[in-house]
Amino acid sequence: MREVNSNYVIKKVEQIVEDACKRDTNVFGYGIWVHHILHVVRIGKKLAERFDADPEIVEIAALLHDYAGIKDHSLHKEHHIHGAIEAEKILKDLNYSEQKIEAVKHCIENHRGRVAGKRGTPEAECLASADAIAHIDNVPSLFYLAYAKFDMGIDEGADWIGKKLNRTWKKINPEFRYLVEYKYKSALNTISRK
Repeated sequence: MREVNSNYVIKKVEQIVEDACKRDTNVFGYGIWVHHILHVVRIGKKLAERFDADPEIVEIAALLHDYAGIKDHSLHKEHHIHGAIEAEKILKDLNYSEQKIEAVKHCIENHRGRVAGKRGTPEAECLASADAIAHIDNVPSLFYLAYAKFDMGIDEGADWIGKKLNRTWKKINPEFRYLVEYKYKSALNTISRK
């Protein structure tokens, strides 16, 4: 089988994920594309340069890392597992190499803060850190989720955001925490009720 053009694969994956973000069934709204996924892609590609990671794997994994939960919210709690399965289906349909599919799946399976995975590769490290940095870098999207989408009360929302920020902070590679340390501390101060 002839190797497929990586730019073609990236463009097709972008289209698939953005289309899913536009659907009425996406409980996160189109904002997850604009305010999260595109940021994870941008940050992930920058981190790939520093980690000597494969930028193609990082970009494709960043595009697909939340896809399962976007496509079907009932999969959200385990979206890292279902996302790897969805990624494999999509990438096989695009004739992407099996070795690269496995690398993308590994990144997706290990990107969550509440999952004690074994990142083990520079690409997985980049995705997990980029996802976390994007959350801290764009705290208004967390407020939107808590209060507008999930209809939480003030205290419940503040608690949820605080827990999310703390999990997120812990999953950032320590070498990159300086990039968002000020925003992280500011966000925690904003939700503090002391």
